[in-house]
Amino acid sequence: MADIPEFDLEEVIYFLNPFIENHAEGSKERRAFALAQIALLYIRDRVKRDEFDKYYRSCFAIPFTVEVAHEFTTREEADQWLASGNAKDSERVKIAGKGFMVVDVSGRLRFMIAPLPEELETDEWKDDSE
Repeated sequence: MADIPEFDLEEVIYFLNPFIENHAEGSKERRAFALAQIALLYIRDRVKRDEFDKYYRSCFAIPFTVEVAHEFTTREEADQWLASGNAKDSERVKIAGKGFMVVDVSGRLRFMIAPLPEELETDEWKDDSE
């Protein structure tokens, strides 16, 4: 889960002022920054801060998931399936607990290592930063 920084709504509202002022009157950039500031003022003035905080946090709490189309206990089983002609390019599979993606290489389907989100949390992937 992402670390969600705390913020001061008033500070963010005033932080937008130099961005608004640095763009030409009537420009779409100035209108966009002003609209963002007005939206924040609306949240503040309508006492919707708690609802906004909840929504803001929910934006960072969405887990990253990958749909696994097939799961195989062995590589041999996965290779048989690949050879059967039922595999599709970019399909995600799990072989012996590890993530792979089917990829088309010069007209031939192959497996490419493509770790699943839960694998990336293991020491095997965390320590492999080089």
